[in-house]
Amino acid sequence: MELTKLVEDGAVVASLNASERGPVVRELLESLAAAGRIDDSSVDPLHNAVMKRERKGSTGFGHGVAVPHAKSTMVDNIRIAVGLSPDGVEFNALDRQPVFVFFLLLSPEGEPELHLDAMETVFGRLSDDGFRRFLRQADSVEDIMTLISESDAASSG
Repeated sequence: MELTKLVEDGAVVASLNASERGPVVRELLESLAAAGRIDDSSVDPLHNAVMKRERKGSTGFGHGVAVPHAKSTMVDNIRIAVGLSPDGVEFNALDRQPVFVFFLLLSPEGEPELHLDAMETVFGRLSDDGFRRFLRQADSVEDIMTLISESDAASSG
């Protein structure tokens, strides 16, 4: 699964304005809506779904990275938004460190295999120290998309 096919540059935020968990999720959802990847009317219910999932256990898995996610009937395919926080956000991460890199993942409700494949792809890339480090240093949507494209090439070759 290629991240470049799942992430559109319209749904990439090189410098998030939000500084708390809920507002970060909302900002990423709004970027998906602005990119035409989800309906504007679904932002609130999807925000509620993602935050409900967060209450079960933080998706901040350490190393400055979080992958908030939810399954919903409001999406018909995998939708991913990427955001970077220059100052870091307290996200209740497993290592208790701030989160700088966010991959918001939305999956169709009835396709658990697709959800697992997408999660495996995202976590696989984010487990690479170099990828995480370069993402944190990126300061433009173009830089982020180039890094994602390079990670696709490296993982397939």
